[in-house]
Amino acid sequence: MAYSKNFTLLISIAISSLMVASASNFYQDFDITWGDGRGKILNNGQLLSLSLDKASGSGFQSKSEYLFGKIDMQLKLVPGNSAGTVTAYYLKSPGSTWDEIDFEFLGNLSGDPYTLHTNVFTNGKGDREQQFHLWFDPTADFHTYSVLWNPQRIVFYVDGSPIREFKNLESNGVLFPKNQPMRIYSSLWNADDWATRGGLIKTDWTQAPFTASYRNFNANACVWSNGKSSCNSKNNNPWFSQELDATGQERLKWVQKNYMIYNYCKDSKRFPQGLPKECAFNI
Repeated sequence: MAYSKNFTLLISIAISSLMVASASNFYQDFDITWGDGRGKILNNGQLLSLSLDKASGSGFQSKSEYLFGKIDMQLKLVPGNSAGTVTAYYLKSPGSTWDEIDFEFLGNLSGDPYTLHTNVFTNGKGDREQQFHLWFDPTADFHTYSVLWNPQRIVFYVDGSPIREFKNLESNGVLFPKNQPMRIYSSLWNADDWATRGGLIKTDWTQAPFTASYRNFNANACVWSNGKSSCNSKNNNPWFSQELDATGQERLKWVQKNYMIYNYCKDSKRFPQGLPKECAFNI
């Protein structure tokens, strides 16, 4: 009996230590980089908030750099009249020929939907915007926004549903982000010159401060440090070769059919010389 109790206690301690080890902690994973106190880490590192007022916005970045991974973050966006504000959440490498994977949430008047703006940059060039409305109110509760980035593809997810896929088409002459490690960034800032209805709707500063919140960060990823990756060449992580199965493909089509409001690959007026090469392959 004593053996059984001791064994149960040891198992409980082991499970507890595993839970602590796997729990995300913003103190360990991120630095508040600007905002003069407007960015805050709260609840013993379990919650992070950014705020924006007329004087300044705020932002943070990851302590680590990553080269491929499955990255999740839960966000609760600025509620009410958020017109003119942008909450950006993205991965980016340094330098003038950077790579970047973007989620940007463009605020709007109360009752109007947020616009979720996505983009992919390679070697300093973007112009690959796809925009969506969401099928829920992103200000009422936390929702999970994820990026799968492996050598074959980038997939953007919202609450586990794929909304966009950008494939590696290097064999067709399209650059793909695979050589530059990236940090995770987020910022809340004023962009009322363009963010809401092309800049027609300005920020209502009587509503300030505007606040966005973050929790449950998870990076199942290859950490880049001192010129080396934490993943070896025989990477056994499932995400490293993950692709969309039939259910994922159907869900992607459903989201794009019902909630996509802009796709650069359909904008022939913007590209009079012809659509970008990847548009023949990427949805």
